[in-house]
Amino acid sequence: MGLGAEQAACAVKAAAAKQGFDACGMADAGPVDPDDRFGAWLARGFHADMDWLARTKELRQDARRKLPGARSVVVVARNYYAERPAAPDGAGRVSRYAWGRDYHRVLRKPLRRLADRISQMGDHVRCYCCVDTGPVMEREWAVRAGVGWPGKNGLVLREDLGSWFFLGVILTTLQLAPDRPAASRCGTCQRCLEACPTGALVAPGVLDARRCISYLTIENRGTIPRAIEARLGDWVFGCDVCQEVCPWNRKARQTSQRDFLPREGQAFLDLDALARMDHAAFDERFAGTPIRRATYHGMLRNAGIVRRFGRDEG
Repeated sequence: MGLGAEQAACAVKAAAAKQGFDACGMADAGPVDPDDRFGAWLARGFHADMDWLARTKELRQDARRKLPGARSVVVVARNYYAERPAAPDGAGRVSRYAWGRDYHRVLRKPLRRLADRISQMGDHVRCYCCVDTGPVMEREWAVRAGVGWPGKNGLVLREDLGSWFFLGVILTTLQLAPDRPAASRCGTCQRCLEACPTGALVAPGVLDARRCISYLTIENRGTIPRAIEARLGDWVFGCDVCQEVCPWNRKARQTSQRDFLPREGQAFLDLDALARMDHAAFDERFAGTPIRRATYHGMLRNAGIVRRFGRDEG
C-alpha cells in the first residue's frame, strides 16, 4: 500500500532536500496554460527561430500529454549564485549560470535519484524528469507548485534565492498533495524592463527573444542585427542585466554546489585568446560547460562584436 497524498508530498520534499535541492513544491498535473498565453507569444514570433518550441506546444501546455496518467508535477530549485570575480582587461562577460560545469550534468543524477524515490512510493508509479530540455513549461509549473512567483523579467523569483536558481521538473503518476501557487511580490517595480539593453522585455513577463542578448549570443546561429551589436556591451555569452538590477537578488547567498562556482577564466573570457582558438581548442577548453551551446562559430562572432565596440563600463 502506498503513502497518502500528504505523506507522500512530505516524503518527496525530504528526499529533495537530501539530494541538495534548495526548494521543492508540487502541483496537480493538467493544463498549465489554459489561456493559451504561450500560443499568443508564439504567434507574435517572440520565439525567434527556436522552432522546437512551436512543434512541442501541446506537450508543453499539458503534462499529461508527455506522461499519460500523470497526476502530479514536482518542481525543485537549485541555487547557482556566486560572486563575480574582478574583470580583467580585454575580456568579455559570461552569464553567471555558465561559470562552472554544465548544470544539466550536475542536476541530472540527483533529479533521477529523486524520481526513483518517488517511484518507490506506490505501486507501478511512473516518472519523467527533465532539466529544461524536455517539452515542459518549467517556470509555469514552478509558480503553480509554489516554488516561486513570476518575475517581470520572465524568470521565477524567490525571497531567499532571488532568481539565481535552476529548475528541475518531475512528472509522476503518483498523487501528491499540491502546494499553494506563489503570488507575485514584484509590486510596481519595473527595473528589469527599464534596464534591458535592447528592450527585449516588451511587457512584464513577456520576452521578445529576437532582441534578447542571451538568445542572440547563445541560441542564434545567424548574424546579430546591427542595431543590437553596439548594445551588447561586453557580454560575450548571455546576459544577466535583468537579474542584476532586481532588488530580490541583493541578498543572494552563495551556492553550496561547487560545480557551479566559477572556473578559472570562465566568468570573463579573454577575447584575444578566444579569437586565436581553432575548433578543436574551443571544444577542449569548454568541454562540459554551457558555453559549448553557443558553438565555436557563434562565440567567435560574439567576441568579434565585443572587441569592435569595446567594453561597457556601466
